[in-house]
Amino acid sequence: MNEKDLISMVKEDKWMMDVLLEASKLNLPDWMIGAGFLRNKVWDKLHDIKREVADTGDIDLAYYSPGDTREIDKQISAKMNGALGLRWEIINQSYTHEWHNRELPYKDTEEAISEWVETPTCIAVTLYNGEPKIIAPHGIDDLVNLIIRPAPCRKMDLETFFNRVESKNWLKKWPKLRVVID
Repeated sequence: MNEKDLISMVKEDKWMMDVLLEASKLNLPDWMIGAGFLRNKVWDKLHDIKREVADTGDIDLAYYSPGDTREIDKQISAKMNGALGLRWEIINQSYTHEWHNRELPYKDTEEAISEWVETPTCIAVTLYNGEPKIIAPHGIDDLVNLIIRPAPCRKMDLETFFNRVESKNWLKKWPKLRVVID
């Protein structure tokens, strides 16, 4: 499975395209949907699990706009909750560096998602001229090879990494997954 296959998978999935089109209506700058949206769909496909929608608790929509928009993000998320029957978490990545004990703000959404906990979670999809576009700062190899690995900046925080792997039950839901620490 390569990036072209991922794009085809998204384009052929009505639910995924509906979610992306709904997100695009917000006209947020540098937006993308990451975390379980694409990751879980790929893991399902590679495990021959058929679901109408991805096995995800919410839609993680990340965007980037300079400034602290926490209150606006809460309002947008509340407004979107229930859209397409989903829970939406919409977060401007301009202030999330604080969550990661990082001194400097991120320069854009791609840089921000590169520091999410696991490499297969650091992959997102957006629409560019109406077509799905994959954003993968660490590439897609771990995702398509069923590897859960800490993002490079997270190798010193393995406790968070292992807590997430366990709390999300990934190894039970998708038994072909492998945890790799290097």
